[in-house]
Amino acid sequence: MYLFLRWVGFAFVIMFIAWVVPGISVANFLTAMIAAFVIALVNVFIKPVLLLVTLPINILTLGLFTLVINALLFMFAGFVAPGFEVEGFWSAFLGALLLSILSIGLNSIDIKD
Repeated sequence: MYLFLRWVGFAFVIMFIAWVVPGISVANFLTAMIAAFVIALVNVFIKPVLLLVTLPINILTLGLFTLVINALLFMFAGFVAPGFEVEGFWSAFLGALLLSILSIGLNSIDIKD
């Protein structure tokens, strides 16, 4: 139940990001649920590999290149998930930044079963 509530919470966060950031659009709530699932899969399987591969440039930029990786993965999720569209790098950058900030707040909510 806890994972389902977090999934729904992240879908609402994605809907909010699409409402706030120009260039990001979500067709409906089901699309936001699919996008949240795709973003979770990308963060679990692809992001660690990319962070390992780009470790030297990440060290040179003192970790700021991670923001670029997050934006590119957000764009990739927009490419993969049907109905979830991200138009351009800067929209993806701002969307990924907002998703990171809002996910910290969402993860700090303690849901008891």
